[in-house]
Amino acid sequence: MNSSVLFGAFALLMCAGVPLAVALGLAGTAVIAFAGMGMMSVPTNLYGGIAKYPLLAIPVFILAGLVFERTGVAASMVKFASSIVGTRRGGLAVTAVLVCMLLGGISGSGPADTAAVGAIMIPAMVKAGYPKPFSASLIAAGGATDVLIPPSVAFIIYSILVPQASVPALFAAGIIPGILTGLVLIAVAVFFSVRHGFGAADKSPRPPFWRSLKEASWGLFAPVVILGGMRSGLFTPTEAAVVAVFYGLVVGMLVYRGMSWRDFWDVLAEGAEISAVIMLMIGLASVFGWATDTIGVFDAWAKSLAASGTNETFVLLSITVVLLIAGTFLDAIATFFIFLPFLIPVAEAFQWDLVWFGVIITLNVAIGACTPPTAVNLMVACRIAGIPLESTFYWTLWMVAAMTAVLLLLTFVPEISLFLPRALGYL
Repeated sequence: MNSSVLFGAFALLMCAGVPLAVALGLAGTAVIAFAGMGMMSVPTNLYGGIAKYPLLAIPVFILAGLVFERTGVAASMVKFASSIVGTRRGGLAVTAVLVCMLLGGISGSGPADTAAVGAIMIPAMVKAGYPKPFSASLIAAGGATDVLIPPSVAFIIYSILVPQASVPALFAAGIIPGILTGLVLIAVAVFFSVRHGFGAADKSPRPPFWRSLKEASWGLFAPVVILGGMRSGLFTPTEAAVVAVFYGLVVGMLVYRGMSWRDFWDVLAEGAEISAVIMLMIGLASVFGWATDTIGVFDAWAKSLAASGTNETFVLLSITVVLLIAGTFLDAIATFFIFLPFLIPVAEAFQWDLVWFGVIITLNVAIGACTPPTAVNLMVACRIAGIPLESTFYWTLWMVAAMTAVLLLLTFVPEISLFLPRALGYL
């Protein structure tokens, strides 16, 4: 009966058009009141959901990503990537994905990555003869690799919900899948560029390699500082976010001179707005999560599923299909808070590695970020390109298919994700 109240209230609120975060909080509050679990648990869990030290990394990494976006780091990386790839057919498409992957090691936010790269690359690609829908779809998919390549806000949230999976282990586990996803997108981009003659109008000269490397060196060194400091134990992931912000300000104001103090105040305001939305959702979802955990509906369901003799492969594929569908309607944070409470008991019942499972869930989220209709990255890219979302459906389908192929590979070959965490001693 309690579970009926919980999910009935949630479904009713969603149908009424209530914002997702509010619907989660109110549904959790409804079952707490109905089951007599104590209404004081609502503010306690709301506060407890966000009063976690590792969560400090989220607003600070968001701020770091915005700082690097505004300081000209993305432009220098584009020039450096172009100097490597050259001006051959499909070169700009390859450059776009490479820069998305490089910025993934700095920003930790897919939409921020998409905005930074799209603002520079979409006009250049259109000028060189690439269709706007193709350019927007490719950069949205490339920006989705950001949630896999550390530092990743998604991995930080997952580690909060699943304490058995540490942030360093998740960061290490995401590196190879993130690079592999980027390489597959590059292959797709080159294939269609050659097949359709995209980029044939690109007459721009190839940037000098050494000069481009010198200009981009400060930006390229940022992931080394962030990840190297965490690996050496010099600072924690949360402290790494602060280091990233400080490093970005020094580079932006003193080296690239692309940011003034007035610009920094605007960045602070934008970062505070984005962080407030995320933290509110986390707090309200914590009430929902505590209620579901207390009534124990998911634990019983997971145990019965494992005891039923259901094929493990079938369960994995079913989870993938459900998350891929859900990702077309929900953003990353909502997906985590709605589905992890009942997916983690399933994973534990089948004794799956929770770090590997986190990579699988996160890649599902990455695919959802560029899959219509609620494709956050794709919306950002389309806004920059000035095109309607529906014009990208054909190209987005190919990008999603390529990323799904990587997802299936990681699903059935867990060692791809677990090799680095084990080699580095995190597992």
